[in-house]
Amino acid sequence: MIEVKQSKLGDGGELNRGVFATVDIAKGTLIHQAPVVPYPNEDHEHVEKTILEDYVFEYGANHTAILLGYGSLINHSYEPNATYDINFDNHTFDFYAYTDIKAGDEIVINYNGEEDSMDPLWFLDDYEERMLEFNKSNDDEVEKETETQSLDTDTSN
Repeated sequence: MIEVKQSKLGDGGELNRGVFATVDIAKGTLIHQAPVVPYPNEDHEHVEKTILEDYVFEYGANHTAILLGYGSLINHSYEPNATYDINFDNHTFDFYAYTDIKAGDEIVINYNGEEDSMDPLWFLDDYEERMLEFNKSNDDEVEKETETQSLDTDTSN
């Protein structure tokens, strides 16, 4: 149902991965249950010194959690197609389709926890700038495809 591939979101680094649908997924479908490794918030100062700091989630009032499976590889969007619930009984983050998702689409959640929250995120100071660049690169690709198609159909030569 899902796979990890290179994502166009983010900074373009070698670890710039995301989770993608391999089949069409209907709204409300459970996409993934990510087991968690919780730790007390007071231990977070140690995690802050590592790359793991970018991959943890709040887990209740007194804990933070590292998500296993694909959970920590799902990227952020202010227009999410997925959402999650924390399942404290099973110690999992349960990811669901928030909208219908087409095969090939990247699965994205709003890291603020609420799908419609537009609150700025701690690590996305330049998010709007990067999204403009991302959209421009997509527009450039469409423009190149259109030019190529026009050249292919030009019979005036």
